[in-house]
Amino acid sequence: QVQLVESGGGLVTAGGTLTLSCVASGSILGYTMGWYRQAPGKQRDLVATIITGGNTSYADSTKGRFTISRDNAKKMVYLQMNNLRPEDTGIYYCNRAFWPLRPRPFNSWGQGTQVTVSA
Repeated sequence: QVQLVESGGGLVTAGGTLTLSCVASGSILGYTMGWYRQAPGKQRDLVATIITGGNTSYADSTKGRFTISRDNAKKMVYLQMNNLRPEDTGIYYCNRAFWPLRPRPFNSWGQGTQVTVSA
């Protein structure tokens, strides 16, 4: 079972930028990977996905502002977040997904990384 560790979150003001990283304990080749966001009091939703070959898909709320990427050799998945908004606040997790934007997580989740955007 693949274990995932997220990092890179923090506190930024609206309009700021953050880049999140996720490292997997095993190969991610062949898996569609995604970034999920759980806002306070809300369910965990997918915000972006990327297939092994690099095609990407985004939720409407993040399209044009977020960029997901991956390095299969390093077992890494990234999320660059530009022009952040207060509504982007939440805990961000990476995990497996289904193309184009459907959840399909592994049996376990990482600890996530907190992103807080102040107005």
